Amino acid sequence: MVTTRSSKVNTQVQGQDDEDNADVDGDVPVHLDENGQPKIIEIRFIVEPDFHGYRLDHYLKRKIRRLSRTRIQEVIRTQLEGPSGRRMKAHSPVQAGDKIVIRRPARAEPACPRIFGVLMEDPDFIVVDKPAGLPVHATARYYFHTLTRLLSEKYPGQGMQIAHRLDRETSGCLVVARGKEAASRIKSAFEKRHVEKTYLALVHGDPPWPDQAEITIDVPLALADETVSRLKIRMVPAVGRPDALSATTRVRVVERHGRYSLVACRPITGRQHQIRAHLAAMGHPIVGDKLYAHGDEAFARFCDREPAGVSTAEVEAEFGICRQALHAASIRFPHPRTGLPVYVESPLPSDLRKIVS
Repeated sequence: MVTTRSSKVNTQVQGQDDEDNADVDGDVPVHLDENGQPKIIEIRFIVEPDFHGYRLDHYLKRKIRRLSRTRIQEVIRTQLEGPSGRRMKAHSPVQAGDKIVIRRPARAEPACPRIFGVLMEDPDFIVVDKPAGLPVHATARYYFHTLTRLLSEKYPGQGMQIAHRLDRETSGCLVVARGKEAASRIKSAFEKRHVEKTYLALVHGDPPWPDQAEITIDVPLALADETVSRLKIRMVPAVGRPDALSATTRVRVVERHGRYSLVACRPITGRQHQIRAHLAAMGHPIVGDKLYAHGDEAFARFCDREPAGVSTAEVEAEFGICRQALHAASIRFPHPRTGLPVYVESPLPSDLRKIVS
């Protein structure tokens, strides 16, 4: 078995304790070119066979779900280039293999770390020590400040593919495959549940579970409907609902600190927000979790203020900590070439160590 325990190889850029610094490259914000003009972002699509014959606006709604229909029509009118550079209309049908490009000026992005550590490096993969606050994939607000972008800059031409998900505010182990073959094998291992992940979470309260005894939370989850939440991302217990997804998490108490407790969580399934939703359902939400510990209104207020900038002091005053106290502490998965188990650990980052200590 290949094992690493929090050692970091020479490819590490900087430690997590420096993660609040890099909103810019040198003195130029990352979204501007050397002349101070916004860079042009290109988003490319190749129409899949399953979408042959779809209206263009319907196709884009499937591909960019966060955009409203009105916004999609504006994008088609002002930013989109169809096959062979031709203009297209919202009702234009797309064909399998069509190449569609959206070009837009880059915008200033909320500050976040643009640095990460590498816990293990192998010819077939790396295991990143992701800092809290760094998004993994591009979103409406983030393009340059994403792990995918940083990987393409640090490992150009190596076909780096992220094998699983971590929320933006979650830190720790993240597996990245090198090339299509390794990516296919590693992603298959996740799909077949041949991967074991352990998270450390700092939760509110003192859970009534025996010390070191692992309990099982087996509660199906589904997206909250409009009667429960106006947000389209909150997951809730959904026993008896036809759209409920099975969800199982094993949890044990590691340390008790009065108001807070440190727990270790092993997700058996991989549902959206599974650990956060399960711990909240047990009455012990994660410290700093703006959605599950503080509610829709607090979460929405934070999201509305974030683009303009929210100070660390403001966030800590409202939520107790700048991010949700969830850390991907270890991962075990089969090596994509040899099949031997690979085990990697990430130490508890400094912001969570301070609270625990």
